[in-house]
Amino acid sequence: MIGLVLAAGAGRRLRPYTDTLPKALMQVDDDRTILDCSLANLAAVGLTDVVIVVGYCAEAVEERKAALEARHGVSLTLVFNDKAEVWNNAYSLWTAREHLREGALLVNGDTLHPVGVEQALLANRGPGVLLAVDVEKSLAEEEMKVQVDDQRHVRRITKLMDPATAYAEYIGASLIEGHAAEALAASLQATFERDPDLYYEDGYQHLADSGFAVGTTPIPSGTRWVEVDDHADLARAREIACHS
Repeated sequence: MIGLVLAAGAGRRLRPYTDTLPKALMQVDDDRTILDCSLANLAAVGLTDVVIVVGYCAEAVEERKAALEARHGVSLTLVFNDKAEVWNNAYSLWTAREHLREGALLVNGDTLHPVGVEQALLANRGPGVLLAVDVEKSLAEEEMKVQVDDQRHVRRITKLMDPATAYAEYIGASLIEGHAAEALAASLQATFERDPDLYYEDGYQHLADSGFAVGTTPIPSGTRWVEVDDHADLARAREIACHS
């Protein structure tokens, strides 16, 4: 199994910091970026072969590749998303489809969380795709919300859901078993061909609708995490990082 980081996005709401850097390279303390934290977590659970999907300002990640490998004891493979600035991330995950055959623990490159999330995913392997979800957070319109059946398998995953009807929020980390790779790649392709602005979570929905088990596992109670979309989120990420 490999680690997989989606780090192709432009992060326009974080300008001017992201004028020359992707969101994954936003600093969260004096010497760590979000990407540093992601790689440290993956290495801590034994996933030292890591694929990073790059796109916007890809050269900034390329320039740091050797230093990141040395710092975290990982081997990095960069996959370039040629449509990162015009299409959404269903296509971004699809660009790494060949690597999914090895099985992958996927983390979004703009999400900061502790290693307990990766540990929870690995401890609860079973379905072909397993999503880490927060069952404690109060939800609003922007969150990627999930409804599940009585086996905690995904029935619906979307931002476009009444928060009161949701079971949990998907936090941007999931485990993809190798045997699910081909079906997931097909679902992702069907998703971005239908609408290139769709998310890879819409690909998970397509996969679930086709009858494939897409499971969920709650993250440890009290886990502090944040998806970094804007300056307020970045401030929260820095607060979380300073206590980790």
